[in-house]
Amino acid sequence: MGVVYRAEDTRLHRFVALKFLPHEIARDAQALARFQREAQAASALNHPNICTIHDIGEQDGQQFIAMEFLDGATLKRRISGKPLPFEEMLELAIQITDALRAAHAQGIIHRDIKPGNLFVTKLGNAKILDFGLAKFSPVFEGGISVMPTATEDTLLTSPGSTVGTVAYMSPERARGEELDARTDLFSFGAVLYEMATGRMAFSGNTAAVIHEAILNRTPPPASEVSHGLPPKLDEIIGKALEKDRKLRYQSAADIRTDLQRLKRDSNSNRSAAIVTWTGSQASASGTKSAGEIGRSRRRAGAIALAALAFLVVISSYWWSRAAPPPLKVVSYAALTQDGESKHGPLLTDGSRNYFSEARAGVPVLAEVSATGGETAIINTPFACWKDADPDIPILGK
Repeated sequence: MGVVYRAEDTRLHRFVALKFLPHEIARDAQALARFQREAQAASALNHPNICTIHDIGEQDGQQFIAMEFLDGATLKRRISGKPLPFEEMLELAIQITDALRAAHAQGIIHRDIKPGNLFVTKLGNAKILDFGLAKFSPVFEGGISVMPTATEDTLLTSPGSTVGTVAYMSPERARGEELDARTDLFSFGAVLYEMATGRMAFSGNTAAVIHEAILNRTPPPASEVSHGLPPKLDEIIGKALEKDRKLRYQSAADIRTDLQRLKRDSNSNRSAAIVTWTGSQASASGTKSAGEIGRSRRRAGAIALAALAFLVVISSYWWSRAAPPPLKVVSYAALTQDGESKHGPLLTDGSRNYFSEARAGVPVLAEVSATGGETAIINTPFACWKDADPDIPILGK
């Protein structure tokens, strides 16, 4: 529907995106109406997850829309046939449903929710693009229709025709029925399924085959296609893809609430798994029952107690090995100074001090040896010894 250029706003010194209608369709009245509808619908919304419209104008006969410049890639390219990481998928899904909630609150139905119209910035923010097929409609909230702030509802397609990407359209749209906000919720369910599995919920070689699948078939649960997903996600996707819109989610806010609850529970279960980890690999879903958590905690406590006892035994063993062997007196030497005997600390083994009475009234320096070691004279100012026969170990401390 458009050719987009990266441009610089020379007045505000910022980058913007300029969207032009291609020359070959610029003269098509219906295409031009859709182009203008895109600018009108998006500019009526102010939400961080909806691409902002700055201006609409014409230059040299070409219509253009000046919009917020986004750095990143479309969700279609981001998926590329592979499921998104669970946490990223939840965060993007919550942002998208919040943007849909804001649009529906203003009576704007997007009618073309698909991965190609959803953008993911490098900062991980989701943005809804391309409101070219948007429709102003009564707000459907809890079964009550309320007139929106914008009441114009120009029919942009011929009666009975369908627009947008076939694989993401709702059953009521495939049947050509009147649409309300719940059609976007079905389309989002198909997008969520693809985010979770990397596969389209409804596919086929022709539009007729895809229509038949949308109307009559249910895709296999996401958890069977991409193992490890929690059952709650299957429930959310299943409710969004209900064929009967009365049984489907009735508002984007309801889906967002369930997704937020799933995110909270997943984070809580992950934290519990970390706390109670006992060396076995956590389950792929990251969830545990209350009984399993209690048993894991008891096992963890027993292992911790056994480890502590083991450390005590090992520490005691090495402490006993590190204790120095007993010293023995092997000879004595009289110590005098100026002909007078001096008392005082005379001997140490480096960790113990020994005290003794003088031998025969004269303090002496003992020649000592550790059992099994070589004889040595130890002479330090903090030494002393236990008076005993040479073969009796020194015990005083």
